[in-house]
Amino acid sequence: MLAFDRISFNYPSASNILDGLSFTIHPGEFISIVGVSGSGKSTIFRLVTGLDEPTAGTISLADNPDGNRLGKVGYMPQQDLLLPWRTILENACLPLEISGMDKQPARELVQPLLHEFGLAGTEDRYPAELSGGMKQRVAFLRAVLSGNPLLLLDEPFSALDAITRLSMQEWLIDQWKKRQVTVLFITHDVEEALFLSDRIFLLKNKPVNSIEEIEVPLARRRTRIDLHHPEMLELKERLLSNLRSEVHV
Repeated sequence: MLAFDRISFNYPSASNILDGLSFTIHPGEFISIVGVSGSGKSTIFRLVTGLDEPTAGTISLADNPDGNRLGKVGYMPQQDLLLPWRTILENACLPLEISGMDKQPARELVQPLLHEFGLAGTEDRYPAELSGGMKQRVAFLRAVLSGNPLLLLDEPFSALDAITRLSMQEWLIDQWKKRQVTVLFITHDVEEALFLSDRIFLLKNKPVNSIEEIEVPLARRRTRIDLHHPEMLELKERLLSNLRSEVHV
């Protein structure tokens, strides 16, 4: 689905952020990227989306031989970025309209999906009338409606309260299984990464020249209780210890 082959990148007048980084993501995987602030997580996303181009190396995206990545992946940022003057239905229809679909067919396609995404009855409401969790459901629906098989989720639950965040994590797993998409997920929360992921990419060192790939030793379907198994507690502590070693106070 996605491959970085010896990717290097730096911003003008700055040292390298990535230096010969390589990794591969397979179709249908749920991968979390974990690292301290400034470790290159968001840079990787910008490179995947095509907003930035590497200074060296090759990025391969499935079914994209020409190398043009703009508009080829779905993206859900930390903030929902819903348009406040559009209703929930109109916001959800936006990617379809951008792709050239007329408004009425777009509405007919999206209307039944609102129920599937737990948004029934909100179609005529505006973003300011919804809770944070509901707005993130709309944002995720919009990312899915982009039609791209790879979804990039950049700390989408970081602004939610703890209980809503747990609920949204469980909801996201259900949607990922149902939609059979590939997810690349940025988080600072180690426990969130362990609960959601097939593999965790731990970013270490600056510039980043390699990643530590960690297989999460839990079967699907998993529960919160599974995170309290001794091997999971040990893995959580190892990840936290690695992250602490990267923080310079």
